[in-house]
Amino acid sequence: MPIQESGEMYLETILYLTKEKGSVRAIDVAEHMGYSKPSVSRAVGLLKNGGYITVDDEGFLVLTDSGKDIAEKIYERHTMLTEFFVRLGVDPKTASDDACKIEHHLSDKTFTAIKNHAEKFK
Repeated sequence: MPIQESGEMYLETILYLTKEKGSVRAIDVAEHMGYSKPSVSRAVGLLKNGGYITVDDEGFLVLTDSGKDIAEKIYERHTMLTEFFVRLGVDPKTASDDACKIEHHLSDKTFTAIKNHAEKFK
């Protein structure tokens, strides 16, 4: 079953927080995303059932290989698009917000073209 945009956002957040903190619980995700604990608990259940994350005995969220692949793809899109927009003159907050809006909908072909174009100007 393909993952929805909201699931991608959760996976990206888990990856981001794992990089920042080393380990992540659902409460960390809720606080970071500004969502209620019950909403995050429901999402965690869906991601766990989908095979994208595991939850260890201490309640830490761990990305599976497939979850990590998706999270890294979305995270790369977000960071690259944000940097690209900033280089175009967009303020960092707007650039990040806009990147977040389109990172899930951009085809791999278009993202690769933008990425290759942006690399020329680094």
